[in-house]
Amino acid sequence: MSVRHFLSLLDLSPQELERLIQRAIELKRRHKAGLIDEPLKGKVLSMIFEKSSTRTRVSFEAGMAQLGGAAMFLSPRDTQLGRGEPIPDTARVLSQMVDAVMIRTFSHDAVETFAAHSTVPVINALTDYNHPCQLLADVQTYVEARGSLQGKRVTWVGDGNNMCNSYINAARQFDFQLNIACPEGYEPDHALLENNRDRVNIIRDPKAAVEGAHMVVTDVWASMGQEEEQAKREKDFADYQVSPALMNIADRDALFLHCLPAHRGEEISEDMLEDERAVVWEEAGNRLHAQKALLEFLIIGHR
Repeated sequence: MSVRHFLSLLDLSPQELERLIQRAIELKRRHKAGLIDEPLKGKVLSMIFEKSSTRTRVSFEAGMAQLGGAAMFLSPRDTQLGRGEPIPDTARVLSQMVDAVMIRTFSHDAVETFAAHSTVPVINALTDYNHPCQLLADVQTYVEARGSLQGKRVTWVGDGNNMCNSYINAARQFDFQLNIACPEGYEPDHALLENNRDRVNIIRDPKAAVEGAHMVVTDVWASMGQEEEQAKREKDFADYQVSPALMNIADRDALFLHCLPAHRGEEISEDMLEDERAVVWEEAGNRLHAQKALLEFLIIGHR
């Protein structure tokens, strides 16, 4: 059986994604009940970080430990990735030593190159192009609280960044409609948008975009590496803050999600995370369980 990678949501079928979400919910229930599952006993995950992250490192490392395996953290100082050694060579070497590789970096091309030369599963833990692991947690969070996302309306408010790109893929894979509220010049990937015109709309007015939405999502206005654009982005996104007042326009059962870290007073109002419709802490915690299900699926197959 050929090796499976997870570089985007499109690497799994809609049916596989649905089973993975249900498995994540089951693993979460079993963990909270104090039950021990160790299907990855003796397995090792290599975690390559060129972009730092609290949630990504903790969730993958804790997830491997809970599943009976081990994880090793590799910072830019610890690897030759893209420096002294070609990426294909690093991929071939690590494939001889570990059972899966997780990469969090800037270049999506680098992750694709690594996967093309790896004989063990490669997981995209974030690139400048997309962030599929976060979407697994987001979908799990909505399913746990409200049921299936199929046929629902989701609104993205803010920058057309890697998270927005991932929501476009999610709209196709989980069969929901997506409204994107962003200023001109901040649209998501053009090709991705064009290929999903049947279910994705750009709506400049955030109030119009949020109307009737079952889920509202946002992210920081300036991502890592864009700090020098902060002042301009604050001006351009001034009308794109998510607040309880904006949420009042959405469906009465709507949920608010944010991948964190959040900048209060910028993309969200000071009080948004305290609103009862905000499920960001559950969302953050679900990174652990969604990724456990993903690791299990990629390393030993569907259970």
